[in-house]
Amino acid sequence: MRVIAVGQRPPAWVEAGFDDYARRLPRELSLRLIEIPVASRRALPVERARRQEGERICAELTARDWVIALDVEGRVQSTAALANRLAHWLEQGRDVAFLIGGPDGLDPVCMARADERLSLSALTFPHGLVRVMLAEQVYRAWTIRSGHPYHRA
Repeated sequence: MRVIAVGQRPPAWVEAGFDDYARRLPRELSLRLIEIPVASRRALPVERARRQEGERICAELTARDWVIALDVEGRVQSTAALANRLAHWLEQGRDVAFLIGGPDGLDPVCMARADERLSLSALTFPHGLVRVMLAEQVYRAWTIRSGHPYHRA
């Protein structure tokens, strides 16, 4: 599984949080972060900057990827439902790529490439925090599927 996220050099706590949850996952369910540079909003109009970011994101995708765009208007799920989705993704035998957009969201080309859209919340969060929350939820979903005591809800 990969998280393809716009933004580089996040605060140390973001890297530490993401890495902590990613390290907890078993080898067969690795979670790797790919950072995409933020396009300059000073030199380019917003739409063109977002398009540049979208092109860079799509360059990281392969034909066998199951692509999940994180989008405030995506499907909101419970953690238990996410655990079921995780099982489904793994059963497909495809690689999973989560997309996190930049300051202005994901480009329409990324949204069109997505196999599904997922919302972590109707609230808006800083992109760095979304990385940590996503890694924690993937870990939590795995613990539910494997019977690990981490999830006690």
